[in-house]
Amino acid sequence: MARAPHVIPGVDKNLLIKDAAKLLPDPARRGFLKGAASLGALTFLTGCDITDGVSAEKVLRQISRFNDCAQAVLLKRGLLAQTYPESAITRPFPFNAYYNLDEAPEVDPADYKLSVGGMVANNRPWTLDQLYALPQEKQITRHICVEGWSAIGSWTGVRLSEFLARVGADTRARYVWFRCAEGYSNTIDMATALHPQTQMTFRFDNEILPRAYGFPMKIRMPTKLGFKNPKYVVAMEVTNQDRGGYWENQGYNWFSGL
Repeated sequence: MARAPHVIPGVDKNLLIKDAAKLLPDPARRGFLKGAASLGALTFLTGCDITDGVSAEKVLRQISRFNDCAQAVLLKRGLLAQTYPESAITRPFPFNAYYNLDEAPEVDPADYKLSVGGMVANNRPWTLDQLYALPQEKQITRHICVEGWSAIGSWTGVRLSEFLARVGADTRARYVWFRCAEGYSNTIDMATALHPQTQMTFRFDNEILPRAYGFPMKIRMPTKLGFKNPKYVVAMEVTNQDRGGYWENQGYNWFSGL
């Protein structure tokens, strides 16, 4: 006698499998969907028995953590984001935030000082002139938004690794945390902070960084989804404490690598 299908209250089986696949890194995602994608496979991967909506959510969190770990391994292997020619730059480059452009922070350059704290040898604040005097380089890379769109931009600034060396940061620390003028915050792992393409950005398309894109400074990480790239940065801290972030605290993937 055939077994009746097991109906789990509060869980749409097909949607759950699709949501779990979205959280897996690309090679694993393809294999998961091609193979025996089932509630049993999810239970095997995560060790969680799916019985209701609460346990389904737990499964998705487990898959998300697995994704973070897999992406972190790829980053440590030196994965670089693709770069592009000037002709590929998206113009106009879109503004994107959880607020309208007329609500974006307006930072007075004369009063601006970047606060530096935590596990550093020199925690003196930095003026914009001092930051602009540091050696800068340009990268033309793709910004990929979690909402599904992307755009290519030209970004010029200082390698974050260079700045961390100048302030005597303890790179054995686990994290770097950023605070922004509008209250946004974000934490990244030290491997990402030291990645050669992670940049303290001061110019966009060869001009001073516009307000729309984060004046006076954004942290550009082309190996990360857009929401991990904080704008209007006013403070950074080297720390062993994961201080979360605006979207991460609402359930978004913490690592969010590409």
